[in-house]
Amino acid sequence: MSSRFEQLADAVLAGTAATPGDALAVLRAPDTDVLAVVAAAGRLRRAYFGNTVKVNYLVNLKSGLCPENCTYCSQALGSAAPILKYSWLSTEEAVKQAGAGISGGAARVCLVASGRGPSDRDIDRVASMVGALKEEHPGVEVCACLGLLADGQAERLRTAGVDAYNHNINTAESNHHTIVQTHTYADRVDTVEKAKHGGLSPCSGLIAGLGETDEQLVEGLFALKDLDADSIPVNFLMPFDGTPLEHTWELTPLRCLKILAMARFVCPDKEIRMAGGREMHLRSLQPMALHVANSLFLGDYLTSEGQAAEADLEMIRDNGFVVLGSDADRARTEPADPRIRRRGAGTGLVPNA
Repeated sequence: MSSRFEQLADAVLAGTAATPGDALAVLRAPDTDVLAVVAAAGRLRRAYFGNTVKVNYLVNLKSGLCPENCTYCSQALGSAAPILKYSWLSTEEAVKQAGAGISGGAARVCLVASGRGPSDRDIDRVASMVGALKEEHPGVEVCACLGLLADGQAERLRTAGVDAYNHNINTAESNHHTIVQTHTYADRVDTVEKAKHGGLSPCSGLIAGLGETDEQLVEGLFALKDLDADSIPVNFLMPFDGTPLEHTWELTPLRCLKILAMARFVCPDKEIRMAGGREMHLRSLQPMALHVANSLFLGDYLTSEGQAAEADLEMIRDNGFVVLGSDADRARTEPADPRIRRRGAGTGLVPNA
């Protein structure tokens, strides 16, 4: 007899949309059912994306000193997190940083700048960067993330060669006021709509672990479905010291896995990205999450370090996936040689325990 989750996958593949009740059932599945959840969600992932993983790479163009008071953010107003703070990178440096990710297999470069939103001068600056980047790497996709957009700015970015625009809703509308007060949920939705109408592919996602309820996670996910976001980054709160949410630890690896699976059931044909905080919260379940998500960030994030890029690429290969757009044969590597034990029994050194 097939499980409830297999039946749900059958229904979604047949064209029946998952309901909020279905999403809650996935989120609240017993830990003993997690393999069934992943297997069922993995069928949807394979149906729409095969064995490919889209690799994205972040370049933080301008770090820190943001006037917004988002409680989760290390760059926000009032944050005492000891992060790197600097003004705009030069075009040359931005292209150099992006090139590192592209050489590692990134199909999309995400150009991010802290702040409430870009000025017209900022749009010109980013346009220059995008032109130089695409001249050197013609096939790369560029996603911009510059904050709240004003009228006409999305169109200018599109003309400059930007392909997508990221602006996360972050949480459910009913929870938004608890995490930021300097802008509204409606402001965020308006920017996503401006990006869409300006010809940019909308990228918008969530941060899990902000004190939201199960119902609010579902609410936020269905809001993203209604927005028709092409790419949905699922972030897991990194509680930086010096921010209002420091020491906030609400997530477990299994819960993170269920959140990703829920996103796949609700938005089966969308790019689901395991994004910021995956190393911290999914931990040893990251490879399993790849069987649900079809996208990740390579290397470091905006203000925090990720796991080694080669470890990410190895994880992709070891799980039978290939980097989207890569030569699968070229990507194969030989295993490392065995390491001779030199500690523990028979030595004077402490054991590996």
